[in-house]
Amino acid sequence: MGPSVSFLGHASTLIEIDGVRVLTDPLLRSRITFLRRVVPAAPEEMSQNIDVVLISHLHHDHCDLESLAMLPDAIIIAPQGAGGYLRTRGKLSNVIELNEGESTQVRGLIFTAVHADHDGLRPPLGPRAIALGYVVSGNDGTVYFAGDTDVFPEMATLPMPESRGLDVALLPVWGWGPNLGPGHMNPQRAADALDLLQAKVAVPIHWGTLFPAMLKTTLPGSRALLSQPPRQFAELAAAGGSGTEVLVTEPGERVRTTHE
Repeated sequence: MGPSVSFLGHASTLIEIDGVRVLTDPLLRSRITFLRRVVPAAPEEMSQNIDVVLISHLHHDHCDLESLAMLPDAIIIAPQGAGGYLRTRGKLSNVIELNEGESTQVRGLIFTAVHADHDGLRPPLGPRAIALGYVVSGNDGTVYFAGDTDVFPEMATLPMPESRGLDVALLPVWGWGPNLGPGHMNPQRAADALDLLQAKVAVPIHWGTLFPAMLKTTLPGSRALLSQPPRQFAELAAAGGSGTEVLVTEPGERVRTTHE
């Protein structure tokens, strides 16, 4: 059957493997700090009955305490160093901390924390924890959620079941504004990552969802910034010959393969 994935927007995705519902970096509100959601909210059913939540790092657009409070029954898997903050400030009790290279098993799925080339500080003066990506493995397949990261060599050797390769790679291809800082992938860098990952399918994430208030109407080219990065990624991936099928999916929609 294979994993099922829905793209809620930004870095929030719903991964369904072996009947387990996993939500990544949930951002379920229309605004966060100075950012506004510029597309309709994802359908509520995409964030209901969640078993596991993956937090890649503590930046506000990836670790939103108000969104996590909407998921009281979920088990939270977070980077080493984030647990104290989530328990005290977020009043969350079901928190599992992982260091890079560590794994935990929840509801039959194996969650392995992997490297992310990104800063983990909670701005402006919050706690610092490492930034992570995650490999999620089950009987139905394997999914890599990159979180926020630039390309790194170990993408070629991500831990996964020996008998199969990577089914789905969830790769960031932009961000929330006109510029990208260090520790991010643009469409070209995401295409470069495909050569290392050798995934069957890649889904571009971290695009087209959030934008600074007022800039959408005043910044020239903002419409292109919100729509073009995943399509550029798909074009570059096809030209690069990695063999990975890129499935561009609008925020709030389920990822559909070309075979459906």
